Amino acid sequence: MLVLWIGSFLVSASFSMVIPFLPLFLLQIGVTRHTEFWSGALFSAAFLAGAIASPYWGALGDRYGRKLMIIRAGFFLFLIYTLTAFVTQPYQLLILRIMQGLLTGFIPGTIALIGTNTPSKRVGYALAMISTATSAGGIMGPLLGGGIAALAGNRVAFASAGVFVLISTLLVILWVKEEKFVPSKERSSILRDVRTTAANRPFMAVLVLTLVTQCSLMTIEPVLPLHIAKLSESAGNTSLIAGAVFSLPGIASVLFGARWGKLADRTGFHKVLLIGLIGGGIGTLAQALCGNIWNFSIVRFIFGAFFCAVFPAINGLVVKSTPEDFRGRAFGLSQTANQLGGMLGPLVGGLIGGLFPVSTVFLFTGIMLLASTFLVYLPRKMVAAGR
Repeated sequence: MLVLWIGSFLVSASFSMVIPFLPLFLLQIGVTRHTEFWSGALFSAAFLAGAIASPYWGALGDRYGRKLMIIRAGFFLFLIYTLTAFVTQPYQLLILRIMQGLLTGFIPGTIALIGTNTPSKRVGYALAMISTATSAGGIMGPLLGGGIAALAGNRVAFASAGVFVLISTLLVILWVKEEKFVPSKERSSILRDVRTTAANRPFMAVLVLTLVTQCSLMTIEPVLPLHIAKLSESAGNTSLIAGAVFSLPGIASVLFGARWGKLADRTGFHKVLLIGLIGGGIGTLAQALCGNIWNFSIVRFIFGAFFCAVFPAINGLVVKSTPEDFRGRAFGLSQTANQLGGMLGPLVGGLIGGLFPVSTVFLFTGIMLLASTFLVYLPRKMVAAGR
């Protein structure tokens, strides 16, 4: 788990050190017309491609091993980041982003391996620790990417991200062992997997919850930078304050993530997920009421302290609601739901933010998170009813 934590940290850092800077990279390669369109296409393309490809890689993971899928994803991501350093046209960048969605999946593979190789009484803690790795990488990545880009340019930043991923992949090759792997005897069939999933109602409820939660989280993304800038206008150093506020939920996740994982192992994933969603929902509603940047920062940190419990608990429910030989496909389908939510969220947020005040987006998101708590009860009730 330590090696996978380091690998997830480096891969998350490599992602966040280059992807947020894609709009600036477009300007660097000479895209001065329709820049917003190209920027939106680059972000959405990888989400859509990942939603399509994730079930396929999950099925191969069940058949050939999750460690092999992590290595495959790592090498492809290394190649994609390295090639990105040499692009000269926006369509080349778009093709590489589509390839990134279709061919990668390092962290989902890591979660699947953790979910099948960790003793059941420690699954919550292990999944929460991987979540802290991705959060810590998300905090460090923009600092590294911005620093490297300032010193040597965006192309070197992309190449550096590729090196980070390569190091992570080599660590997995050398020191990660998949000890509890039982190959699935069924031949891969996406249609059959969908039928199996449809018959597993607790797992279906988890997938819907994944999509709704991720969509809710990403709904705020298009308006959050503008809202922070507006609140911090009178404080000075707007860029510095915005960067600090952006990092607060990630810092909270690093501090509190493992505690939620241990609590989940003792009391169950349903209870922790319910607490996380209620705390996240109330925290999001409270952000709409904050009139200055300091109150907003405090509430944002508290929101992160609760919401960091959500996705590890959801992953834990994936483990609990699926058989071991279907686990790779289950996490592949979970990733598809996650990617679809990530694609729909910014569209919904941008639409609401364009028609109504920004606070409306926070209100809408908070209500969605609170409403999704109903879905937490469905897997438990269905299991109890034998459905």
